[in-house]
Amino acid sequence: MRALAAMPPAMGRIMKKLLLASSLLFAICAHAAPASTASIEELLVLTRAESMMDAMYANVEQAMQQGIRQALGDKPLTADQQKSLEALPREFARVFREEMGWNRLKSDIVQIYAETFQQEEIDGLIVFYKSPAGKAFIEKTPFVMQKSMTLTQGRMQSVFPKMRAAMEKAIADIKAMN
Repeated sequence: MRALAAMPPAMGRIMKKLLLASSLLFAICAHAAPASTASIEELLVLTRAESMMDAMYANVEQAMQQGIRQALGDKPLTADQQKSLEALPREFARVFREEMGWNRLKSDIVQIYAETFQQEEIDGLIVFYKSPAGKAFIEKTPFVMQKSMTLTQGRMQSVFPKMRAAMEKAIADIKAMN
């Protein structure tokens, strides 16, 4: 405070206001409440997080089936081969769901939200997802994700040959250095 008293009066008032504003800002930040588990769980229910994960698993299974079919090309399959082909993605998806399912991940996801968001932010998100715009967002997100996945898969078909060519060139360049 002595330093403030030694300053010209106008400068001292400015410094006092800055100190007060800094103190208020610090107090507001220091008192921001962490998000409660109950509010995070409510948000996860509103955003249908569990069903979105289930949809993701279904998409992974479908993408795996398509990848296997593409890898095999037009080669005709016997009934046993077809049966094995259909069983592999299902088994993969079963193991994936078992190890990475909602029941296993939920507590970790709640913890991540708690570490990331303050209660006020979670409350704002809950208000949004209860609103007509928030409900529409949740309803339409699976369609956006599905269309995005289809778009990405289509684009990847043109990207893979370019990536393969770049990798082959890099390997050839490395071998040529010897």
